[in-house]
Amino acid sequence: MTQHKAFEQPIYVTRPLLPNLSEIHVKLEEVWQSQWLTNIGKQHKQLEKRTTEVLKVPYLSLFNNGTIGLITACQSLRLQGEVITTPFTFAATPHVLMWNNIKPIFCDIDPITMNIDADKIESMITPQTTGILPVHVFGTPCDVEKIQEVADRYGLKIVYDAAHAFGVEINGVGIGNFGDISMMSFHATKLFHTVEGGALTYRDKHLKDRIDLLKNFGIKGQEEVVMPGINGKMNEIQAAIGLVVLNYIEEERRKRAILIDTYRRCLMDVEGISFLSDIAGVKSNSQYFVMRISEKIFGRSRNYVYDEFMKYNVFTRKYFYPLCSEYTCYRHLPSSSMVNLPVAHKVVQEVLSMPLYGELTVNEVEKICDILKSFQ
Repeated sequence: MTQHKAFEQPIYVTRPLLPNLSEIHVKLEEVWQSQWLTNIGKQHKQLEKRTTEVLKVPYLSLFNNGTIGLITACQSLRLQGEVITTPFTFAATPHVLMWNNIKPIFCDIDPITMNIDADKIESMITPQTTGILPVHVFGTPCDVEKIQEVADRYGLKIVYDAAHAFGVEINGVGIGNFGDISMMSFHATKLFHTVEGGALTYRDKHLKDRIDLLKNFGIKGQEEVVMPGINGKMNEIQAAIGLVVLNYIEEERRKRAILIDTYRRCLMDVEGISFLSDIAGVKSNSQYFVMRISEKIFGRSRNYVYDEFMKYNVFTRKYFYPLCSEYTCYRHLPSSSMVNLPVAHKVVQEVLSMPLYGELTVNEVEKICDILKSFQ
């Protein structure tokens, strides 16, 4: 068996896309000259316009982060009672429901896409259900048609957590057009970022008016406050950085797509390793490469692989382990029962998110794959 050397420098699961510092300086000079640091200034307005165009959506509101955006989305649709969501997601998804005094109801996931299982949503609906909060996990679109059918039949609202899905399209339609509202995350770990930040997208002009009030304390004019709002505004420095980063994302996506192809080529014949193929009609944002490890077939568990990789200076992530339904704040819920979530409990033991960022090289990915094969 070939003995592989560890990488000299750590290979992390991701790296933030950092533009040339001189370009950031130019933008910061604009902000300094304007002497306008926050409260919907020139940079904010420019970024809102450009992201609306890039995401191919009618309306968009920028936020200081995606979580505040999601909290505001639930408020704007007046969700209450119970909302059906997935346990296989980042903590923010169920947390925003609790912050709105809404009970999260966990629904099992699809064994292939790892998104909420659209066929199981209906069985979770009760008289207290007011909405559905699905997640486009790893940027893979949910079954938006089936979810919409269920929502329409029961008069439910849909808020999509599209934190991973910036730039994803279904048959040429931007992912932010589905459901009532979608939330995008612009966190530093994402393909597009504003260091911290996020946005809500939607098709209803009246909803934009309401959301823009809610994210700014409900202030309508200098002497008029019309609703109890929150401070969710994106500042000018975040927006300025975003405007520069936006110029780099197509090149970053292209580089990541090549690396994803390399992972697939190197691992396609490895028994016990599986990954999602391209989906017909879906334009991917190439933000993640996630594989699943079958301990029974590969001969090693996901946890073993995760631990061994660290010895080679390779840092992967067990997204999303543990399931949200296993958190101490949610495990008491009836829907958190393992019996209710058999697929999620299986998937969460198999998933490993692999290093992926534009500065990574094809040779480095090939070496990572060779190291993985040596574990078998």
